[in-house]
Amino acid sequence: MEIQWVVKPFAELSGLQLYQILQLRIDVFMLEQDCLYRECDDKDLASLHLFGTHNQQIVAYARLLPAGISYSDLSIGRVVVRADYRKYRIGKELMNHAIAYWKSVEPSTPIRISGQLYLQKFYEDLGFEKVSEVYLEDNIPHIEMLKK
Repeated sequence: MEIQWVVKPFAELSGLQLYQILQLRIDVFMLEQDCLYRECDDKDLASLHLFGTHNQQIVAYARLLPAGISYSDLSIGRVVVRADYRKYRIGKELMNHAIAYWKSVEPSTPIRISGQLYLQKFYEDLGFEKVSEVYLEDNIPHIEMLKK
């Protein structure tokens, strides 16, 4: 399956791209995972947006946060793949693109994430190490992880 990957700052997202990104994030994080929180948190404005499209539909997304937005390190957040595309293992491809982007821009700066606990092995396989105890974020167990 051929996924087209794009990285854009917020100001360069088209109305349709922004709509599809927010729709995907809301469908998964708020509806599927039953979390009620403020999805539009102003961090989007200062972030880069990595997304993968297939058949003109955004099917995977990650928010690339510069240092100083969520952490003093670079960060990757809102990592999401549309439910009907998860069987194609696009999540790993998405994260590899996110990591490669940050390493191309700031190769010596660590990348810090807040990952859902059940995805710990997934992130470890990408080179992240657990650096915190388990904590609840939106009633879902999370851990902070770092890739040096």
